[in-house]
Amino acid sequence: MMKNFLLLVVTCSLLMTSCVSKKKYAALESKQKTTQDLLNTATVKLNACEADKAAASARITSLEERIAELRKDKDELIQSSKSLTILTQQGATNLEKSLESLKEKDLKISRLQDALTKKDSVTLALVTSLKKDVGLNDEDIEINVEKGVVFISLSDKVLFKSGSYNLSSRANEILGKVATVINGKPDFEALVEGHTDDVPYSSGVLIDNWDLSAKRSAAVVRKLMDLGANPAQLIAAGRSSYVPLVSNDTAENRATNRRTKIYILPKIDQFYEMIETEMKNLEAGGGQ
Repeated sequence: MMKNFLLLVVTCSLLMTSCVSKKKYAALESKQKTTQDLLNTATVKLNACEADKAAASARITSLEERIAELRKDKDELIQSSKSLTILTQQGATNLEKSLESLKEKDLKISRLQDALTKKDSVTLALVTSLKKDVGLNDEDIEINVEKGVVFISLSDKVLFKSGSYNLSSRANEILGKVATVINGKPDFEALVEGHTDDVPYSSGVLIDNWDLSAKRSAAVVRKLMDLGANPAQLIAAGRSSYVPLVSNDTAENRATNRRTKIYILPKIDQFYEMIETEMKNLEAGGGQ
């Protein structure tokens, strides 16, 4: 009986021991599952953090590179600003020099205009003087200005016989007054030009119209010398038929082209001397 009781006790103990182990196992299993879930969650979060960290690192690197670029741009802008300031200063200096140069040029132009105005005044006075002193009212005699130069144009019939370079009797009266004018203008020269029509000259001792025009101008120069003009102021030139006033298609037009022109003009060296004097005056006044 006792033996059976002990067996029962042992059996109950085993059974009780077996029941307690299953409960612990279940609890441990549940705890292990919870722990595994937490581990999985932590792993996911860790991976997310690692990804965020990598992204943040990349962002930091990009921002650092951008900052470096901005600093470089800033330095370049500062340098460009300094260069621009220097260029602006140089530009202002150059502009000031250009304005000063323009002022000097304007002053030169003004001086030259004054000289030309003075020359024009002298030319007008000379024309008036010639018309008064020569005192001729004749359609075959013209006193005028051509390209700023005063001239006396005489028809060939006033001075010469047809086809000849021998002066007429009337030439003494006309050329005598011209000689008086020339002597009254020692700073001027008298250029005598002979002009013919285009009819070929083929008789006598003359070769052609060049010869005739040159001999006519020389005859006028000699007569002016005989009448008291200073030979140093006289120039003889022949132009033949190559500078006609009108077409040589009628007898009247050919008569118009046969003429002697006497230019009363300032001496070239004196004209340049006048300009040089104006330039020296300008330079002297430039420092004021």
